[in-house]
Amino acid sequence: MIERIIILESVDPVVFFGINNSNIQLLKTLYPKLRIVARGNVIKVIGEEDELAAFEEKIHELEKFSIEMNLLREEDILDIVKGKAPVIINADNLIIHGLNGKPIVARTANQKRLMDAFQENDMLFAIGPAGSGKTYTAIALAVRALKNKQVRKIILSRPAVEAGEKLGFLPGDMKEKIDPYLQPLYDALEDMIPPLKLKEYLETKVIQIAPLAFMRGRTLNDAVIILDEAQNTTRPQIKMFLTRLGINGKMIITGDITQIDLPHTQQSGLVHAMGVLRHIRGIGTVEFNKKDIVRHRLVQKIVEAYEGEERETQKGRPSEQYEG
Repeated sequence: MIERIIILESVDPVVFFGINNSNIQLLKTLYPKLRIVARGNVIKVIGEEDELAAFEEKIHELEKFSIEMNLLREEDILDIVKGKAPVIINADNLIIHGLNGKPIVARTANQKRLMDAFQENDMLFAIGPAGSGKTYTAIALAVRALKNKQVRKIILSRPAVEAGEKLGFLPGDMKEKIDPYLQPLYDALEDMIPPLKLKEYLETKVIQIAPLAFMRGRTLNDAVIILDEAQNTTRPQIKMFLTRLGINGKMIITGDITQIDLPHTQQSGLVHAMGVLRHIRGIGTVEFNKKDIVRHRLVQKIVEAYEGEERETQKGRPSEQYEG
């Protein structure tokens, strides 16, 4: 009898072991000649060499399935142990599997364009109205790159323009002050990564969420870097951010140029950057529109109503545009 230690590096133990260790209990039933003990992300197995080798091979197959699908059910374990291929959705528009195996897909033509452009460019501008899925899709692409080990970390940032000087008057420490402005980024991640794994990623800084001001002076290698709400950056701010891109890095900049919260006398850094950089190879642009809105059906009508009102107020007054 020999002992072998198997370390599960990337799985969420709750997903892999099951509620109340139900998946481990099933494995014990399927491998009655082995003594199996699981704790944390470690499985200790005692048995004969041939049985141990077969068991370890299947554990790594289960690990791979669990990481890809974010779930591991009894039927999946039975299929893999018996040598059957479990059913995995691999549609052309699939980005990743979210919690409980929920497929996260590109739901519109422009979301699919963002998927394709991400493969072809190291820097991407994704602009469009609220609810068009540009930020959610960008984060899903970043999570996929992390899971596939194409990068080592994800950096998510937003300018806290709405806070202004009021930030200092909010209760709590700095993290508590800025987290409300970053909550939409947390919400997207919580759809895609199991809770314990997300907590680990945040604690070990594999995933970092920070306001734009915290990006100064950094060089970000082996990372997908996303700047959300970039229409609220100034020209110096976005230049500072764009020049953080490091070796083996990818960057996605999202924003809605119809919702700029800067003073009217100050040009949006996003608008300026898109004009200045439009001809550089390796920088792509995907423009979303109201047809891409995937929230409640009323959101599209709200956007249309505001666009109509904006056109009326802008008549006879030049509007801020980039040359694309």
